[in-house]
Amino acid sequence: MKKWLKYVKPYTLYFILGPLCMIVEVVGEVLMPAFLAGIINGGEQGTLTVGVSIGTALLMILTAVVMMAGGVGGAYFGGKASVNFAADLREDVYRKVQGFSFANIDKFSTGSLVTRLTNDVTQLQNVVNMMLRMMLRAPGMLIGALIMAVSIKPSLATVLAVSIPILLIAVVGLIRAGFPRFTKMQAKVDNLNNTVQESVTNVRVVKSFVREDFEEKKFRDANADLKQSGMSAMKVMILMQPVMTVVMNLTTLAVIWFGGNIVLSNGMEIGDLSAFITYVTQILSSLMMMTVMLMMSSRALASAHRISDVLDEKITLDDANAAYPELTVSKGDIEFCNVSFRYYKDSEDKVLDSINLKIEAGSTVGIIGSTGCGKSSLVSLIPRLYDCDEGCVKVDGVDVRDYSLYHLREGVGMVLQKNVLFSGTIEENLRWGDKNATEAEIRSAAESAQADKFVSSFSQGYLTELGQGGVNVSGGQKQRLCIARALLKKPKILILDDSTSAVDTATEAQIRKSFRTDLVDATKIIIAQRIGSVRDADQIIVMNEGKITGVGTHEQLLESNTEYREIYYSQMDKSSERKEA
Repeated sequence: MKKWLKYVKPYTLYFILGPLCMIVEVVGEVLMPAFLAGIINGGEQGTLTVGVSIGTALLMILTAVVMMAGGVGGAYFGGKASVNFAADLREDVYRKVQGFSFANIDKFSTGSLVTRLTNDVTQLQNVVNMMLRMMLRAPGMLIGALIMAVSIKPSLATVLAVSIPILLIAVVGLIRAGFPRFTKMQAKVDNLNNTVQESVTNVRVVKSFVREDFEEKKFRDANADLKQSGMSAMKVMILMQPVMTVVMNLTTLAVIWFGGNIVLSNGMEIGDLSAFITYVTQILSSLMMMTVMLMMSSRALASAHRISDVLDEKITLDDANAAYPELTVSKGDIEFCNVSFRYYKDSEDKVLDSINLKIEAGSTVGIIGSTGCGKSSLVSLIPRLYDCDEGCVKVDGVDVRDYSLYHLREGVGMVLQKNVLFSGTIEENLRWGDKNATEAEIRSAAESAQADKFVSSFSQGYLTELGQGGVNVSGGQKQRLCIARALLKKPKILILDDSTSAVDTATEAQIRKSFRTDLVDATKIIIAQRIGSVRDADQIIVMNEGKITGVGTHEQLLESNTEYREIYYSQMDKSSERKEA
């Protein structure tokens, strides 16, 4: 409960004024039938005067105006409270997700996180708004109308002693049936969001493999699952309305039947019977409102659990215990000291096993090896995208866990295997490297990454709008823009994780040349599949099955390392075959 109170406290005034305004409306609703009963009784008895009629009418008008003010005030303050509640909650959930480590993110699908930030928070917003408007209104009307009904004719009020328990039993049954269905429905929303996101993000792959029919079927299935679970949940809501209506109508008929007999025997005034029927309607209507409130709350409860899963997720990687939080990366020395790593801590297989490696500041290091041998995992430990299970990684002689994440990652520029650009202009994307960069610095970084030429060919140049994920540029162009973005950061350590694979060898050579001239003092780590990409490195690291099997220059490894020789000659053979073809 404390978790949610955090989002209530800043808007306590709204949370108080909203229900109080609704109570004002309730008081008016309870008084109105009594005023009307007085007029009807006076008219029947012949004691009603013009002055009394006008006075009562004016009183009813005044009550209606006060009721309207209460209703408007309740809706306004309820809306203010719920919107602010949801905005703060959504911001906290988003901030928590931004603080997730890669290991945390692996527990939630992207579509699920999107659903929790949007649909689930909206569910809570709606239920908070409804609660503020009905939380006191429905019970207030129930209690007020019940008191007035009993005061008019206690014996007739016994009809309610039968109808209310029946209604409550039906409500409890419907809520118990509805909650698991709403939980299941939210899971289906997650699945649909995942399907849509995958299909839209990877639309080029879908089209290149002519898999539109497959993706359409996949979407239809996910949509059908959501429709089925949605209908299952809605059936509960649909069933509630006729149950409430039947009970309300039968109760009203019973009151008219028994009340009419009492009126005929002169035991009750007609105006009082009219008021009694109105109060019965108010009592049952308030129960219906409470039922709707409980049903919506059961759905919101499912959303609240899902949001709590995110807020309660323990972040596996933080800098709370950093010994030197103000320290920055100054040189770029890197050392791996007996490092072992697993993605899943309960797994016996190590992705990296007993790695010992020293990389000098300002040097260029190539890493080569078969797919899945641990190359990307190795470099991911440098900026603490993951933490090692055993041993430690040091930058400038300091354990990376003793840096603040901000200062450590500010000193490391990383171009990942999967190149990601964001919607916006090319210039805005490059400014991720340095938001205060001048136009000349942006152009210089692009020239070093061999991107300036194709960017300048666009009619809008650096102001060209990129689609989501950079879908309107080629793979090679995307890689060069991502390299330019990293260069603009002017990092002490630059990591290229197979990020020139879509670039031709001549362009790649130009990029490597610019590294030697523009990043003289920076430590450069290049992961590649092509030996030509790392051939000129100061040292080349050969990896296989999570272990380092060789370290040296190109010439040294050709002489001493069997795996390196195999890779080299296999690529030479393929190159010869291409030339002959």
